[in-house]
Amino acid sequence: MRPASSDTWRIAGWPRVRNGSADESGHADYECVKICYNTQVFDQGPRSLSLLRQELGHVATGEQSGLLPRWLRPPIPLNHSKRIAILGATGSIGQSTLAVLRHASQATDSALAENGRFRLFGISGHENLADLAAAAREFQPDFVVCSNPESNSHWSESCPEFSGRFETGADALVALASHPHVDVVVAAIVGRAGLESTMAAIESGKLVALANKETLVVAGHLATDLATKTDARILPVDSEHSAIFQCLHSGCGREIRRVILTASGGPFRTWTAEQQRNVTPEQARAHPTWKMGAKISIDSATMMNKALELIEAKWLFGLEPEQLEVVVHPESIVHSMVEFVDGSILAQCSPPDMKLPIQAALDYPNRFDSPASRLDFSSSFGLNFEPPDMDRFPALLVGLEVASRGGSCGVVLNAANEVAVQAFLERRIRFSEIVPVCRKVLDSHPFEPYPDLKSILELDCWARLESCQCISSY
Repeated sequence: MRPASSDTWRIAGWPRVRNGSADESGHADYECVKICYNTQVFDQGPRSLSLLRQELGHVATGEQSGLLPRWLRPPIPLNHSKRIAILGATGSIGQSTLAVLRHASQATDSALAENGRFRLFGISGHENLADLAAAAREFQPDFVVCSNPESNSHWSESCPEFSGRFETGADALVALASHPHVDVVVAAIVGRAGLESTMAAIESGKLVALANKETLVVAGHLATDLATKTDARILPVDSEHSAIFQCLHSGCGREIRRVILTASGGPFRTWTAEQQRNVTPEQARAHPTWKMGAKISIDSATMMNKALELIEAKWLFGLEPEQLEVVVHPESIVHSMVEFVDGSILAQCSPPDMKLPIQAALDYPNRFDSPASRLDFSSSFGLNFEPPDMDRFPALLVGLEVASRGGSCGVVLNAANEVAVQAFLERRIRFSEIVPVCRKVLDSHPFEPYPDLKSILELDCWARLESCQCISSY
């Protein structure tokens, strides 16, 4: 049960101290703690005094000082395992999430060791029934959704032993995302297709572990307004935004000078514009540091992915466009940085492994042992940074412009890019023509300063048709 929205947290009573008293460092274990939010009481298991200070003190002081927007606050504590729904379980983010859950189930230091830290309630996929069935057999979720209605007749053959609820279609995705038994929704569907289900999760007041950046790119103003009304949480899964999120805890909003997103530069970081004209889909998909799906790999190669991340960061962290910057960092060790007004720059560093930011979102504000790879300081390595070349990667300029203008620009850019990327993968346009298609459609669209969801969906359709017409002229 979720308490009503409020800013009042306190500890009810004073719990008995195990073994007499706290040591000099203040680290004492408490046998029973009741956390009150307004008039509702949540029984918690044993907590150390330091963890209590972190969980309770952070919420109060963070909110009061304007540290983070409301939807980034720590979630309401639960007295049961977190029930997870993974939208897009067969993709790279979904598979990494399953790895995190698998690791957590084997951990011996779980805060909920008896019942497990997490429980997988539901999963969704589109056409990859083999991986969907494998996850269903391993984790035994209650609810499985295949967004492709044509897969309905094949599911019983793929997973005959599944006894839970199975549904197909877009409405089933929304039903899973808003299910009353779900605590956390991992929004990992790629592109505009994830909008409705992610918005449904926000409307239902869930904790949304957001990997579907397009939701904020397309409807950032609606998603954040809705999260404020429903007291939902939107926590980042993208490695760059997770890094920013972690660094932001060292200062309050008024102390932030700029946020610096790092970019690997993709496979064509040193290629000239002329060389990029003859890039093949196979070359563009060969990312030097990350293993990703086709669409996001192409976006990384054009650096449109970074453009979309700039827009996402504006909405997620409540930043002004002039506070956003990009720096190229080929090693992908520093995932992003935050500079404060005193000149201090904090960075979050780790090997390129999505399991770490996924776990950080699932269990925030807690941390536990992760299956992600670790940095090895027994071997030497270097970290390089360079400014992005806007002439070779004009997508960044488009992203900064869209972040600045806001309104309907995000939905139009995202739709045009999805169509252009697909056309490139099908070899109907050149790699170097992806961003010009987006620019042309963006410049010609009927701008709306604050579109509602109906207008967003209409603009999405318009931009896709306009992009197809633009591509046909190449």
